[in-house]
Amino acid sequence: MSGSQAARRVAVTGATGFIGAAICRHLHALGQQVRVLARSPERARALTPWVTEVVAGDLHDAEALRRLVAGVDAVVHCAGVVRGAAQADFDRVNVQGLENLLSALATGAARLLSFSSLAAREPQLSFYARSKQRGEALLRAHARAVPWTILRPPAVYGPGDTELLPLFRLMAKGIAPVPGDPEARFSMLYVEDLAELVGAWLRRPQPPGGVYAPEDGTPGGYDWHEVAAIVGRLCDRRVRLLRVPTGLLAAPAWVNRTLARRFGYAPMLTPEKLRELRHPDWVCDSGPLTQLLGWQPRVRLEEGLRRTPGWCDRLASG
Repeated sequence: MSGSQAARRVAVTGATGFIGAAICRHLHALGQQVRVLARSPERARALTPWVTEVVAGDLHDAEALRRLVAGVDAVVHCAGVVRGAAQADFDRVNVQGLENLLSALATGAARLLSFSSLAAREPQLSFYARSKQRGEALLRAHARAVPWTILRPPAVYGPGDTELLPLFRLMAKGIAPVPGDPEARFSMLYVEDLAELVGAWLRRPQPPGGVYAPEDGTPGGYDWHEVAAIVGRLCDRRVRLLRVPTGLLAAPAWVNRTLARRFGYAPMLTPEKLRELRHPDWVCDSGPLTQLLGWQPRVRLEEGLRRTPGWCDRLASG
């Protein structure tokens, strides 16, 4: 593909999620023809302005996957499972689902941009991290059959986010609960910058093979003190760090996992998730992506939060 914004046919999984929906909107604005896979066509109706076709099904429906990838130039794979109580809960989608998608792609000429996770670089931390690492290994094994690129985004936020918004709302009231070391460092990424990265990847004639971890251009990322200071400036109040005692989260996490295995629901807070939250280094580096794709993040955390509605009354009134 040349540097122009010529229309292409792109398939997207996970399109009804926060990140997937932002990518669909951006690809539509670039003139792409977007086809999406959705377990619930009803949920996908919200995407109607930005997609040309909805394929009903999931990553375990071979016929749906065949229709999803038929004739497309690229696939953006955002679907994944982040909740569960056992390894199999995560592997079913993050490994087996990806393998099913690769099987559908094997007979075509489409390239694949697969969303993994920073957790994949520390697979010993959790079932989720191990499933993402296994998914990456699966892609490497298919390198000759399907041209692929792996993205490991950091914490992604912006309009439409529901995961980080409760935390920022609490911080806007003056309290920042810290599950681990306040000095721990982590990168952030505004969702529209991530969507623009997908557009830059599509413009490249050949996808760069490898694993890349984008971030917002802040060298070394942020720590909790810096995030609290940013929120404090935006909301015009002091934000105090509250380090959550280990036992206060560990006990409900263990109970959550035990009950989830007994009653069959998918919890978010588990002992494994706590290990991820307490890890001291989730810092990324966008440099390699900038060199390969010419993409540069434009929105750092303070500006990104300013553009994100629904968490700070002062911003809403200002």
